[in-house]
Parts: sequence; structure tokens; C-alpha cells
Amino acid sequence: MLRIGLTGGIGSGKSTVEALFRELGVPVLDADQVARELVAPGSELFDRIREHFGESILAPDGELDRARLRRRVFANPGERRWLEALLHPEVRARMAAWAEAQLHPYVVLSIPLLFESGMQDLVDRILVVVCDPQTRIRRVCRRDGIPPEEVEAMLRSQWTDEKRRSLADDVIENQGDLEALRREVERLHRRYLTLAGAR
Repeated sequence: MLRIGLTGGIGSGKSTVEALFRELGVPVLDADQVARELVAPGSELFDRIREHFGESILAPDGELDRARLRRRVFANPGERRWLEALLHPEVRARMAAWAEAQLHPYVVLSIPLLFESGMQDLVDRILVVVCDPQTRIRRVCRRDGIPPEEVEAMLRSQWTDEKRRSLADDVIENQGDLEALRREVERLHRRYLTLAGAR
């Protein structure tokens, strides 16, 4: 089976690309969703995160306040490294097991920090979604209701589009409308089916 690693910076449009692949019947697993499941209340990782960061990162319902935790770790690289060292091995193991169980000719593993976390070896090809920084900042501010400075700090903590592009097998330029994006995903879908059939 062919494994496609989908990645891109915050606000680049990865979630929309994921949805378009799903519409085509392609199995897609999102690393962020895996991480959310791993840190559900009652899990071992939830307990370790609460112990490390304290009760202040909990929401009123007892779940992790992901926005507050995100602000905390993006403001402190040491805390971010601690959290990533805790989560990434578990996310990697879950994603590898899931991919093994699929029967489709190819699957998409959506991993926002694919390069930063060193998970390239999980996939056979890398698809990067890129978009100009100002558009990304506007999208995230609108989506998450946070100030531009906070989004800029997130962008600085991630790889640049140029660096991602240099290691990509395929690149989607997400500057146009949804229909343009859909056509590009459909083109890649046909290509991936061909590549999977040749393996």
C-alpha cells in the first residue's frame, strides 16, 4: 500500500485537502485527531500532562484546554519539546498500526509536524500544502479567534514553506478557490492510484 504524508503549516488548508481526499473514498488519518484521543481524560498521557503543567491547563469540563496549552508551549520551546517527546512516539505507533490495517490502494497520513517530528519514514511520498503567510494568518485568526501575533509565533516555530517544499514529492499551491483545490486533489488522486498499482 502507498502511504502519502500530507503536511503543511498552520492555516495552509490541510484540513480542506483531507476532506477532499475523504470525498474520493481515500482513508485519511489526522495526527491531531490521534493526539486528541491519546490525551482524553482518564488516559495515562492526560494524567502526565496535567501533572506536568498543572490544573490551569484544564477546561471547566475537565478536558485539556487545548488553546491554553498551545499558547503555553508556543511561548516556551522547552515545554513544547517536553510535550512533543511525550506525544510523538504514541502518535507514530497509532498511525503506523492504522495504515497497516487499511485495504485501499493508498492512504493519507495527515501530519502537520511531519518534518519537525521526524516521521517521514512512516510514508512513501510527501504532499505539502503551501500558501502565502498573510493568507494563513488571516485564516487562523478567523478560525480560532486569536490575535495575529499569536499566529505569527506559531509560524515561526514551524518549518517554512520553502524548507517543506524542498523535501516534498508533490506540492499543492492553495491560493485559489475550493474548486481549483478540488481539481488538484483529483489530479493527485489519479496519480496516486497509478503509483499504487505499479508497486
